[in-house]
Amino acid sequence: MAKPGLPQGMRDFSAETVRKRNFILDTITGVMKLYGYQPLETPAMENLDTLLGKYGEEGDKLIFKVLNNGLHDPKNAAKAKAGFEKLMEGKNTSDLTERALKYDLTIPFARYVAMNSGNLTMPFKRYQVQPVWRADRPQRGRYREFTQCDADVVGSRSLINEVELSLIYHTAFTQLGIPQYRLKINSRKILTALAQKCGGSEKINTLSIAIDKLDKIGLVKVKEELLSRGFTHTQVETATAFLELSGSNEEKLEAVQHLFENNEWAAAGISEIQYVLQHTPGLPVDVDLTLARGLDYYTGIIFEAKAPEEVKIGSIGGGGRYDDLTGLFGLPGITGVGISFGIDRIYDVLEEMNLFPASIQQSVKALLINMGAHEADQAFQYAQALRTAGIACELYPESIKLDKQLRYADKKHIPFAIIIGALEIASKVALVKDLATGHQEKVELTRLVEYFSNK
Repeated sequence: MAKPGLPQGMRDFSAETVRKRNFILDTITGVMKLYGYQPLETPAMENLDTLLGKYGEEGDKLIFKVLNNGLHDPKNAAKAKAGFEKLMEGKNTSDLTERALKYDLTIPFARYVAMNSGNLTMPFKRYQVQPVWRADRPQRGRYREFTQCDADVVGSRSLINEVELSLIYHTAFTQLGIPQYRLKINSRKILTALAQKCGGSEKINTLSIAIDKLDKIGLVKVKEELLSRGFTHTQVETATAFLELSGSNEEKLEAVQHLFENNEWAAAGISEIQYVLQHTPGLPVDVDLTLARGLDYYTGIIFEAKAPEEVKIGSIGGGGRYDDLTGLFGLPGITGVGISFGIDRIYDVLEEMNLFPASIQQSVKALLINMGAHEADQAFQYAQALRTAGIACELYPESIKLDKQLRYADKKHIPFAIIIGALEIASKVALVKDLATGHQEKVELTRLVEYFSNK
């Protein structure tokens, strides 16, 4: 029999891990609710044509495709063979696959808006917490199945939305205990101006995809990629000069204004960034002209939240403005903006920096010790009374040695033990032991619920 295992890039989550993840998600979604965002869920699978062509050349390669049913049927042998041959040529065919696991939450959200626009109150603000899948190379902080947590608003062009999303990031990261994060900001409009200076606006996506790799492969490799994609040496040097602009936020924007003098795209991008900066004083916001976000649908302000330098994890969130995402599904003119939290990377940051509160592992308040059949019947009644009052507790199911039951409580981070033996029943009291300090006291059985309500 084969040894059990998991597909590469997939994970099981223990109770301890789930509690930590829920702490992160509850914190973030709690902040989103404060800003009026409502929950939404979409299916794990989408039609393949819903996803393809929306993430750029690099993103399309990472979509997990789902084979059609019935390919094993001899009647479909010819279609299956032809489909696999096309697949080996890098082409997709409906003979082989028509569905895929969702790559992110934004495109399915756009599809949802396009299908339900007549029933939505605009601006429509939603948050969404669900797993997504990418056929990426697994490494630290990068998995093939991972949870995304998004907030998007569609139907509004106001930059107030970008400001509020910046504040959502800041509030959530501060509540999680990582105010040392940095929020990087740029504008695809400025990158459009750069593309125009490097040969034409139509080069924006190719240019952005290459720049987006800067942190991973370095400037030399980015220049080589641009040359391989048809940019001239002069155009590559122009892009390099842009990427090497430095200084304070104000100095960078002044340099951009000088570099792209009289360019309407650059002027619009600069103005939008200045608006966000003016309305987010005190936030750790950095203008980062190397920020590109390689997805095709971004058109305005783009964000990337960076983890504290000491943990070497990189991005823990990102997003931006998209002017016509629903136009991909036949509903043009609905603009939107959104952000995403990288839950798995945030988890790694909190773990490495030892920021998870110890209290999140205390899901059960007390363990009622099993002192025998008759005593357990009595203890069970009081366990139910505690549960009815909303106090989580357990009754150990077997009457075994006391020290083994206490070790069970210790391993499960249960802070209190309740002993209701024959003497306690006769005296109408329970012996309550604080397992951290060893202190124990007698509590009247009729006051047991009141006692633990104050703990």
